[in-house]
Amino acid sequence: MLTRRTLLAAGGAVVVGALPLGNPATAALPQLDMEALIKAAQIDPRRPDTALTAGAKDSVLLVERALQAKGLLSSTYVDGHFGTSTVAAYAAYQRSLGYTGLDATGLPGPTSLRSLGEGRYTVVKAISPGSVVTLRGVQVNTRTRSMLYEAERLLGRQLGITQGSYSTDVGASAGTHDGGGALDLSVSGLSSATRTDVLRRLRTVGFAAWLRTPEQGDWGYHIHAIALSDTDQSTGAQNQAGDYYLGRNGLANRGADDGPAVSPKRTWEEYQRTL
Repeated sequence: MLTRRTLLAAGGAVVVGALPLGNPATAALPQLDMEALIKAAQIDPRRPDTALTAGAKDSVLLVERALQAKGLLSSTYVDGHFGTSTVAAYAAYQRSLGYTGLDATGLPGPTSLRSLGEGRYTVVKAISPGSVVTLRGVQVNTRTRSMLYEAERLLGRQLGITQGSYSTDVGASAGTHDGGGALDLSVSGLSSATRTDVLRRLRTVGFAAWLRTPEQGDWGYHIHAIALSDTDQSTGAQNQAGDYYLGRNGLANRGADDGPAVSPKRTWEEYQRTL
């Protein structure tokens, strides 16, 4: 592409240091980090205050300013905290695009995020749950499948799946399995130490994972796992992911996390960059 560094056709003069020809507005668009944004969208609504998620402020502000420009969010809430007001505003934007149900929970997906940012920002570190597939008789998305495969590779064993994702027939799960990223895994025949190892490996690759016991609810012993930052999550699953980051157990009582500590808590995308 010709620039002002090239010889001008008339007279052959050279202009040194001028900017490339092109659309300066496009070149100047800020970048929105989707990984950071989704983390904030899971954590911030579960916080007891308006603290900000580390590394997410700039990206959250880009979304909030775009929502404000569309008349969906008061300037009061343009603060870098992806709290319940921002969630509600984003859900309203999703509905304005014709989305319903799980596609309009207020958790940004890549398509709506790019649509909202047209002319305002570009999306980097995009996250996609992938397509829905069948795995061992249940439905999951390809991102969740890859995560489970990697956890099993680290364990050196295959795990039994008792409940998958995109399932609306699990009353005891309070809707957490309605969307993507949710798994229930069998612990039959596993020792206490092995159960803990399974939980640790699941957490290592990016799941919020807990051992569920009969004392906690109307269910038998099993492992409940939620893929962090899955943009297909139901609202219940989003809440559990946020609670995991905040050191809670993912249950209605919001008790202390009772699983093995894994530090730092990484998403699947963050884990992959460690390999």
